[in-house]
Amino acid sequence: MPNASSTRLPVRIDRRGLMFVLSSPSGAGKTTISRALLEREPELVMSVSATTRPRRPGEVDGQDYFFVDPQNFNEMINRRELLEHAKVFGNYYGTPSRPVEQALAAGKDVLFDIDWQGTQQIAQNARDDLVSIFILPPSVAELERRLNRRASDPADVVAARMAKASEEISHWAEYDYIVLNDNLEASLAGISAILAAERLKRTRQTGLVDFVKRLRDGQ
Repeated sequence: MPNASSTRLPVRIDRRGLMFVLSSPSGAGKTTISRALLEREPELVMSVSATTRPRRPGEVDGQDYFFVDPQNFNEMINRRELLEHAKVFGNYYGTPSRPVEQALAAGKDVLFDIDWQGTQQIAQNARDDLVSIFILPPSVAELERRLNRRASDPADVVAARMAKASEEISHWAEYDYIVLNDNLEASLAGISAILAAERLKRTRQTGLVDFVKRLRDGQ
């Protein structure tokens, strides 16, 4: 007959989710890290951005991005439907606010793959919910090698991304955490540790007061 400890359900304290932002210059590895985190963390969901850039082969509307024309994007801005938005390499990107707030209220963490401009806007609008990480490449040469290996962009686009990398890296000090992505598994371990610690913050555990009260009442 199983003992009580083996059959007892795990105790869960209600908590508010967090906005988990990963930023980096193109090619530093944030997309690869984001995909791996989503596979490992069942309570982590990806924020789906709206964008005016053309759809790439294999991308699905509503899953990879919400693909909209510039006029619709501007209307979303005017209706204050975006948590953040920015122009990057000639195209606009923005995060619809409603699905993010719904996820946070349900205790889900929302992963953002955005640049420093978007991160600044979230920090202004929802600093208490924000945890931001900037991912650095091990060297400029390695960053360029990764961009060329990706083979999804023509040479002129790669050159433009490399030219912009220095400006993007200059914003590193605005982030809560810095991760040097020289080894993928080590970077993932560090970012997972950050996520675990931030989930345990007292201010995010909305059910903690009631739980402690029950403990003190002998329940």
